[in-house]
Amino acid sequence: MAKLLIKNAEIITMNAREEIVKGDLLIEGDKISSVGASIDEENVDQVIDASGRTVIPGFIQTHIHLCQTLFRGKADDLQLMDWLRTRIWPLEAAHDEDSVYISAMLGIGELIAGGSTTIVDMETVHHTNEAFEAIAKSGIRALSGKVMMDKGDDVPAGLQEKTEDSIQESVNLLEKWNGYDSGRIRYAFAPRFVISCTEDLLVQVRDLAEQYGVFVHTHASENRGEIAIVEHDTGMRNIIYLDHIGLAGKKLILAHCIWLTDEEKAIIRKRGVHVSHCPGSNLKLASGIASVPQMAGMGINIGLGADGAPCNNNLDMFNEMRLAALIHKPANGPTAMDAHHVFRMATIDGARAVGMEDEIGSIEPGKKADLAILNMNQFHCSPSFGTDPISRIVYSAISTDVETTIINGKVVMENRLMKTIDKKIVLKESERAITRLMKRTGIRV
Repeated sequence: MAKLLIKNAEIITMNAREEIVKGDLLIEGDKISSVGASIDEENVDQVIDASGRTVIPGFIQTHIHLCQTLFRGKADDLQLMDWLRTRIWPLEAAHDEDSVYISAMLGIGELIAGGSTTIVDMETVHHTNEAFEAIAKSGIRALSGKVMMDKGDDVPAGLQEKTEDSIQESVNLLEKWNGYDSGRIRYAFAPRFVISCTEDLLVQVRDLAEQYGVFVHTHASENRGEIAIVEHDTGMRNIIYLDHIGLAGKKLILAHCIWLTDEEKAIIRKRGVHVSHCPGSNLKLASGIASVPQMAGMGINIGLGADGAPCNNNLDMFNEMRLAALIHKPANGPTAMDAHHVFRMATIDGARAVGMEDEIGSIEPGKKADLAILNMNQFHCSPSFGTDPISRIVYSAISTDVETTIINGKVVMENRLMKTIDKKIVLKESERAITRLMKRTGIRV
């Protein structure tokens, strides 16, 4: 069993007491075995000198679309339904196996470079196996699934699918990938949203998710126009409808949840549903600002996510933390969404959202070694004296301060050098792939 020793670090544990310790951190295999105690370098396979560095739990992004990374900058300054109908759906429909793979690699490279170690990912209708291949090769930890769309008049032909085909392909992917690499990859059913899914599909997803013991990941109440369509089709608001058909539960992750009634918030709290707050995406699409302080005050578990590259336009958890900390203060006061609260959302609360709070989200002996090492000896983070380290990260640090990223005990980036992804090839192939997709769709920006 390989042993990796990180020496002389400031360690932000995010354990129950949120202890910050200085010392060494020992990783044996894929797990943390010691935190804080001085460790002899003898019989250790690799030593990383973290003097003057800060070690944090790897970020957990609870809503990502790897298949959309290629579309960065191709759908700017649009509201949600126009964004989907005129740009995103046509581009997703144009995807081929190679473009999905390279889009996933491009996104994963950015995520790893910014210290994100776990993602909740929603793919497109076709070629999802290629995204799983990229996830497997890159080493990132992921909960991912094929998007499901068996309804909708405005959906391009390339994204339309029959209910039985959508279900069967999802089950095939689940049986192939769920539990891969000792559970580093897990499957989640991913109906896009109520607008694009029949009730038959959603009920089957409910039953299959229970049968296989897996999560369901979908969008809800992101946009007022979306809610109006759902009410027209079902006679109910989003969350009430999802609860009505039995989907609301502890293994449901809902992205956005901006426009909720008090009744809907109460359902989310009662059922133990997890919410993914995506402030960057919500601002860019002018969708609104979720009532996160109120939901958190009710005891609802909330994680953070960047969403997809074409609605953000990056996958940077540092940006999401800073936005989450700032945008709620004008309405709720300067102490709302303090740095510690936001950092919990990015780490241990994200772990709770994916049902892995006993394995990831904090730096403790026995947990998986998913970590990032930050070098904050920078102009924008100085001086450090008298500064709360967590506030320093949330309000001052940026993604390029991440020097090294470790996932499942393996160094996937060291000193900003990617170990599992060939950056030059991915950047080159990304240009080729998006050129091909733009020509197929005829979209001009």
